[in-house]
Amino acid sequence: MPHTDRPDIAARLAQLRQAMRRQQIDALMVPSSDPHLSEYLPARWQGRQWLSGFTGSVGTFIITADFAGVWTDARYWTQAETELAGTGVQLMKIPSGASVLYIDWLADHLQAGQTLAVDGAVLGLATARLLAQALQAKGALLRTDGDVLDEVWQDRPALPAAPVFEHTPPHADLSRAAKLAALRLAMREQGASHHVLSTLDDIAYLFNLRGADVNFNPVFLSHALVDAAGATLFVADGKVAPQLRAALAQDGVTLAPYADAAAALAALPAGAVLLLDPRRVTHGTREAVPAGVKVVEAINPTTFAKSKKTAAEAAHVRQTMEQDGAALCEFFAWLEQTLANPQRAPLTELDIDRELTAARARRPGFVSPSFGTIAGFRANGAIMHYRATEAAHATIAGDGLLLIDSGGQYLGGTTDITRVVPVGEPTAAQRRDFTLVLKGVIALSSASFPRGTRSPMLDALARAPLWAAGMDFGHGTGHGVGYFLNVHEGPQSISPTAMPEPHTAMEPGMITSVEPGLYRPGQWGIRIENLVLNVDAGSTEFGSFLRFETLTLCPIDTRCVDLALLRDDERQWLNDYHATVRARLRPHLAGDALAWLERRTEAV
Repeated sequence: MPHTDRPDIAARLAQLRQAMRRQQIDALMVPSSDPHLSEYLPARWQGRQWLSGFTGSVGTFIITADFAGVWTDARYWTQAETELAGTGVQLMKIPSGASVLYIDWLADHLQAGQTLAVDGAVLGLATARLLAQALQAKGALLRTDGDVLDEVWQDRPALPAAPVFEHTPPHADLSRAAKLAALRLAMREQGASHHVLSTLDDIAYLFNLRGADVNFNPVFLSHALVDAAGATLFVADGKVAPQLRAALAQDGVTLAPYADAAAALAALPAGAVLLLDPRRVTHGTREAVPAGVKVVEAINPTTFAKSKKTAAEAAHVRQTMEQDGAALCEFFAWLEQTLANPQRAPLTELDIDRELTAARARRPGFVSPSFGTIAGFRANGAIMHYRATEAAHATIAGDGLLLIDSGGQYLGGTTDITRVVPVGEPTAAQRRDFTLVLKGVIALSSASFPRGTRSPMLDALARAPLWAAGMDFGHGTGHGVGYFLNVHEGPQSISPTAMPEPHTAMEPGMITSVEPGLYRPGQWGIRIENLVLNVDAGSTEFGSFLRFETLTLCPIDTRCVDLALLRDDERQWLNDYHATVRARLRPHLAGDALAWLERRTEAV
């Protein structure tokens, strides 16, 4: 959805306040959410963006008669300050995307008898409980029975209609029947007769299906209800072709209209035991469950299952990384040649996205980008989730650092990589910053740790070199990555703001990013990102250990490295990594791209 014009924001807020007065609503909250609690939203549920003009992927919008604000975390502060300027919407800074400080604000500002409205269909159950508790203490009311946006958003987008398709062998290693059998075993262990799923990547994983309803994530709008004998997939009519419908039926999967999911829950028989994940269903979904049904709350078993890639899936990911790395080599060879040509047309950040996507599209198995490419030159690189647009982008000229964060969706895996390259000659300060970030990458990538270590505990390993220099960065160090699924997935998260709960334990087969960074607003940003795989590191009398296998294959630009800051073992890690990159990518390249690879992987 394009960024809205600022004059429209004031008009929309005025219309919204009128609707609130008519409905006797004192405050309205619009989360960045849909009925599936997705990270990236179909256009229909991008109400927070439509109302505020803030285009970041994380934020909570709240409006009262005399206030409007968006709560978002440090990754988006610079972007939000720019996009919200002059709109009448305030930026409310929070420490992380998981923060619920807006609930504290509501509790402070709402009076007894006043009403907060939130669309229960998109309000996470866990958040709804925190809201209800805070408002009850103030004597304020929570309404979740309607969507006020429907009254004021006249041209609201319809539901997406992209077809659903099957993820097939050899890339789909486990059959649908095998995944359903494993899920039913987990349900029995929880004492559940039924299980409801609303998170789109869980559903896509379970049924070996993919779609294109959400930008960059190959998922489709749906809910699922599984019992001991069969499963119902709630998906819009016309999205599943007859042949695929028949294949699903052979595995005991029936289709029902997307809108019928709540009614199916309401029709569960008395005595049924329903397993649901309170962090992955909405308040509206929970409200549909009859009082006579016992509810067991636990993490979706599929969340664990899809995070632990099989040996065959890991092999496909390695092959995908070779293709992705080769595409990156072709792109970077083109970039250096283009920048060195004095006769060229001006190069912009938009050209980076276009050429990089084109290089990936030439590779077998490529489906789409895995997220919107971040190409930030100079000060734009310091905006952590920067996105160049036709209206606002930089020309790449003169000396500076260029940060490129990009990824691809392939039939055999999902990629996510960040590299920083110098345009012109990097300064000593830039090389120092880059090298400290690289030391963090090396420290975490080289670690061994006990199996079951809670992933947030690993975060400090990547920050230690920066902390020692009095520096830090305002985002997590690593996120889980799906298998031809969402580029962000759990349950693991290497982050100082994530709680080290039991479900965050590191297990073999998990793929996680390693991406420390350093950002100097108005000057430059640095982030180096690889994906790593949890693999066995042997056992001792203290138990089983894991280590990381680095999956990403692309040179790290040594022109930005201050070698005097690297220990001998860190130099060895970098040289070993580059030797692996060269050996693995060389068979896929020729000509200028091969020459670029050879040059950029020379030992230091």
